[in-house]
Amino acid sequence: MIKKATLLIAAIVLLVGCQTVRVSQDYAVGTDFNQFKTYGYFKQGIDEADINDLDKKRILKAIDAQMLASGWSKSQTPDVMINIFTKTQQRVDVYNNWGWNAGFGWGWGGLGWNNGFGGNNVNTVNEGVLHIDFIDAQKKELIWQGVGTAPIRSNDPVKKTERINKIVQEILMQYPPKQ
Repeated sequence: MIKKATLLIAAIVLLVGCQTVRVSQDYAVGTDFNQFKTYGYFKQGIDEADINDLDKKRILKAIDAQMLASGWSKSQTPDVMINIFTKTQQRVDVYNNWGWNAGFGWGWGGLGWNNGFGGNNVNTVNEGVLHIDFIDAQKKELIWQGVGTAPIRSNDPVKKTERINKIVQEILMQYPPKQ
């Protein structure tokens, strides 16, 4: 019995530890995304991103790794300018526990009986939201935006770097969009 309970707890911890990134995208319909081969960063936007410098560097490094792995080249005169935007939000989950609960027990006061209906469980989770924007450098127009939302779980620098890499990877897997 203890072995089964330990395995169940381990499975739950594993599932919670592997929470997925919720991703979405938006793009300019009719854009020929195959024409873009080089990228650079929109410095003004990056400088204004509401995130600490260490996390900003982690995000940019993760973007560089994904872009280079996808065949893009970094350039001083890029086809696409990349901008990031971040925010945090609190997600509230409410679970209804409706059902019949009954109990019978023996204690200091003698015999007892309890019955009734369940109630609500409320869980709050802090989430980080990362927007990655692709801007056509010639036209100065937003052509693609990927958004990733994921729980913020760790202050450990190594785990935080791994998590940021995963979030950026999930977002950029959506590019180019399937039109």
